[in-house]
Amino acid sequence: MAGAPQIRIPATYMRGGTSKGVFFRLEDLPERCRVPGPARDRLFLRVIGSPDPYGKQIDGMGGATSSTSKCVILSKSARPGHDVDYLYGQVSIDSDFVDWSGNCGNLSTAAGAFAIHAGLIDPDRIPTDGICTVRIWQANIGKSIIAHVPVTGGQVQETGDFDLDGVTFPAAEIVLEFLDPAEEGGEGGALFPTGNLVDELDFEGGRLLATLINAGIPTIFVNAADIGYRGTELQGDINGDSPALARLEALRTAGALRMGLIREAAEAARRQHTPKIAFVAPPADYVSASGRQVKAGEIDLSVRALSMGKLHHAMMGTASVAIATAASIPGTLVNLAAGGGTRDAVRFGHPSGTLRVGAQAALVDGQWQVTKAVMSRSARILMEGWVRVPADSF
Repeated sequence: MAGAPQIRIPATYMRGGTSKGVFFRLEDLPERCRVPGPARDRLFLRVIGSPDPYGKQIDGMGGATSSTSKCVILSKSARPGHDVDYLYGQVSIDSDFVDWSGNCGNLSTAAGAFAIHAGLIDPDRIPTDGICTVRIWQANIGKSIIAHVPVTGGQVQETGDFDLDGVTFPAAEIVLEFLDPAEEGGEGGALFPTGNLVDELDFEGGRLLATLINAGIPTIFVNAADIGYRGTELQGDINGDSPALARLEALRTAGALRMGLIREAAEAARRQHTPKIAFVAPPADYVSASGRQVKAGEIDLSVRALSMGKLHHAMMGTASVAIATAASIPGTLVNLAAGGGTRDAVRFGHPSGTLRVGAQAALVDGQWQVTKAVMSRSARILMEGWVRVPADSF
């Protein structure tokens, strides 16, 4: 019996920072997928190749990691002061759902570049040579991002000499500004949802110190030593250890409950993208995933973070915003791991190398406020054309 024919949908496959995803213009999606709902979720699941009980996403565009199981929608923005609306879906690998609860900081870089590639920016705002400022509304969490995209000959400049640890080849640098990353009304609410710089979480019959912060993405920071780690671990040290991953997920669930992101523990299984769980440690020598020796003197602290239940191969962009913000506020676990004191930038070690991030924080009427966080990434188109899916898959 013949099955339904395949349809083709205009799409662009892009790398942004240390992530990859399939990008769509809203107007190019099938009509019933232009609005949130089951049809859109089913389409993205089929595009990426999920749910896949084999965990490989062979029959789709996904790469079987949290960094490569992503879809993005962009459209012109009607919001004053913004050029485009950017919506991000984290597609589960082995489960039947798409998580819309947070942003992808890495793909925010590609969103700025794609907006120009896709004709979503007023041509009058694109210089012949120079920097195009793309004003992005991050629709998942209601925040503004400014992408400073290099342009040569009126086109996005993709090649260059900017090196990003976790990415094999150099490319052109794109500077991102995350404005008011903890503004009220965003995902997770206030900068410190509990009102504390450090909380105690009930965990495995004991009490564990944690910094619970909403900046870039809701993130739970704990001390590496408190959970039996050094802060220099690579993916192979953790991702093959099922009991350890289960403990870390239980810790993430405890933090999500304390932050008010879920009402009961069972909800965490359907909210894998947020919050993130990360552990921090003072600087130490280690060998990165590429074999490069990272010296303690090169970094201010070490950070390891999990995404979708696995240790990330580098560092998520949104978690980098959380790191920059927490490091800038004296007394958080991140700040203390970096040596304490006041700072507006840190360089941290992650499994693939190092990254420098900055944030502007100030104490106003007894409350910490952050005006922006800044980091550099790169992006480029890997393939463009059409993605094909069976017509009856959504």
